[in-house]
Amino acid sequence: MLPYKRSQRVGDLIREEVADIIMNKLKDPRIGFVTVTGVKITEDLKIATVYISILKKEEKESTLDILNSAKGFVRAELSKRVRMKFIPTLTFRIDEAIEYGNRIESLLKEIRLASTRNEDES
Repeated sequence: MLPYKRSQRVGDLIREEVADIIMNKLKDPRIGFVTVTGVKITEDLKIATVYISILKKEEKESTLDILNSAKGFVRAELSKRVRMKFIPTLTFRIDEAIEYGNRIESLLKEIRLASTRNEDES
C-alpha cells in the first residue's frame, strides 16, 4: 500500500514542476521572488490550487494577477513535463499559513515578554 493518496503525490509533483516553470520559463520581469508552498488537487485530478508566498507584501496582488493570467502558459509547460491523461486546471492563491504562523509567533513572544516583566516586578 502506498503511504499517501495519488492526489497528494500528483500535487507534490505539480508543486515541483510549477515552481521550476515560474523560476525558469516565465519571463515576466514584474514577478518578484515567488515561492510555491503547496498544491491542493481535487480527488478527480481535474483542478489544482497552487499556493504561493511572495516576499514583498506590496507586490502580492499584482504578482497573483500575473500568475493567474499566465496559468495557460504554465499549464501548457506542465503538460510537456508530466505524463497524465488530463492536466489539471490551475488556480493561484496566496498562502496565508505563513503569515498566520508569523502572527502566532509574535503573540507568543509578547506573552513571554509580559511574563518575564511580571516576574521581574515580583
